[in-house]
Amino acid sequence: MATVTIELPSHAAQSGFNLRRWAELVSDPELAKIEGRIETDRHGHIIMSPPPAPGHGGLQAEIVFRLRQFLSHGRVLTECPVSTSDGVKAADVAWASAECLEKLGNRVCFHRAPEICVEVLSPGNTKAEIDEKKILYFDAGAREVWICSKSGSMSFYRAENLMHAKTSDICPGFPEKIELR
Repeated sequence: MATVTIELPSHAAQSGFNLRRWAELVSDPELAKIEGRIETDRHGHIIMSPPPAPGHGGLQAEIVFRLRQFLSHGRVLTECPVSTSDGVKAADVAWASAECLEKLGNRVCFHRAPEICVEVLSPGNTKAEIDEKKILYFDAGAREVWICSKSGSMSFYRAENLMHAKTSDICPGFPEKIELR
């Protein structure tokens, strides 16, 4: 079987299209009735995921709580829509400094990624899917991408080398494991 490589458009070239398409989707009253997560691909096609299980939401909530606790000088966001070179992806949790928020503005979709993008793994996530999202967030400007396993174990990745790190540079006090209370 042959290997296929797809070259995505640059983030800058894709962003205008993504922002226009996302504005259309957000204003669609029929889509507002649908429960679940919506993202898009680079062609603007809708990608739907089922609503997350309570454990997923619990891990998201704990991450939000800890980020607010450790990084009070920015804003924590959930289900944060980010324009990437492969469409709009929704980070489960994101953190942006005040300076970053000023640059991002008050939009329905961010034209670039906040400093930290967090993905909480769901049973249906594949390693390839999460690796792609990680690269897309870095390409869109994230400084760190965190992955939270279903058991609450945290993995931290930095933009400068894309390698796994023991701790976060931005939030060094963040725990290596999230415990649901």
